[in-house]
Amino acid sequence: MRINTALLALAIGAFAIGATEFSPMGMLPYIAQNIQVDIPSVGSIVVIYALGVMIGAPIMTLLLANRRPKMALIFLMSIFTIGNLLSAMSPDLVTLSLSRFITSLNHGAFFGLGAMVAASVVPTGKQASAIAAMFMGLTIANIGGVPLMTKLTQMIGWRQAFYLISALGILTIISLVLALPSHLTGKKVNVKSELAILRRPQVLLGMLSTVLGASAMFTLYTYITPMLMEFIQASDQMITIMLVIIGIGFTIGNYIGGLFADKSLFGTLIVFFIMLASSMAIFPFIAVNSIGAGAGLLFWSIFSFGIVPPIQMLVMNAATGAQALASSVNIGAFNLGNAIGAAIGGVILSHGYSYSMISFIGALIAVLGISVILVISHRNANTKLVTEVACS
Repeated sequence: MRINTALLALAIGAFAIGATEFSPMGMLPYIAQNIQVDIPSVGSIVVIYALGVMIGAPIMTLLLANRRPKMALIFLMSIFTIGNLLSAMSPDLVTLSLSRFITSLNHGAFFGLGAMVAASVVPTGKQASAIAAMFMGLTIANIGGVPLMTKLTQMIGWRQAFYLISALGILTIISLVLALPSHLTGKKVNVKSELAILRRPQVLLGMLSTVLGASAMFTLYTYITPMLMEFIQASDQMITIMLVIIGIGFTIGNYIGGLFADKSLFGTLIVFFIMLASSMAIFPFIAVNSIGAGAGLLFWSIFSFGIVPPIQMLVMNAATGAQALASSVNIGAFNLGNAIGAAIGGVILSHGYSYSMISFIGALIAVLGISVILVISHRNANTKLVTEVACS
């Protein structure tokens, strides 16, 4: 079977970004102890990173859309590498937060422009699977990258983990130089026109579903390490194992999400959102020992990331004429959800509620996501009906 080297290079970049985005979930208690602040305060670096993605996604995409995708993606990974180096050298929470913000500026545009490249190097009808292939790097980061960074943090410190993530950025740059086709060109951006496309109701609703799905996911995921310490008195080794399980679930979900989305986009989204809500509702009841927690996290993680490729495809389909910008902004929407979820979890804990409440609130957010998907599906069906009547 021939390997698509362009998709492989994009997946390596996604792996690196996944390592820097998700590793703090396993690092929070250790960073808090090292710089002498509480866990909810350190949780703010997750919020700041997510907000940086949301801000950087449209700005960087508009600045780089007319450049050759190869050069644009290399530039974005250079920002990534520098930002992680600064994070490793940060002496306090303020500096670390600023470094994380700098790092985040590459994120949305990399996935947005990368999704366009991925869709352009595969046959028609395989676009969702190609996007899923790129995101596979993000999910594999949760199998190997995040547990590795967590273990490295436990053994020699969180700063060394960020140095290693910087090295992943350099590896990505080399891969992009060698593998991405040079003949692909950017396009001149009509900012007014593309922003008008983003205001289409179907696009906005699609992005709202992204925000809700990510909010549900990160309400739980941001605080998974202290949650496991609370629920099952998990050791450092057990936390690493649980993070590997989550990564495996993300990878499975990403694969089947892309596979099923090519067959039934709305059917996949509705089923996966329902399963996501269910998994979060039952998690506190089954996470009473390591087996129950592992099973619950596997179930939750499959459907958490299973919604990502179909939602990305949904937004791109609705934003014909501004797909690169829409794709990037949707990654920003995902990270807005990340920030909201992390913030909600922090508020719940700050007001003295238990970690179980975090999971229950996440389930309610996922239910809201189901409602939005049903609205989009209904509007889409009505639009098709009107088009068919007009054509007849």
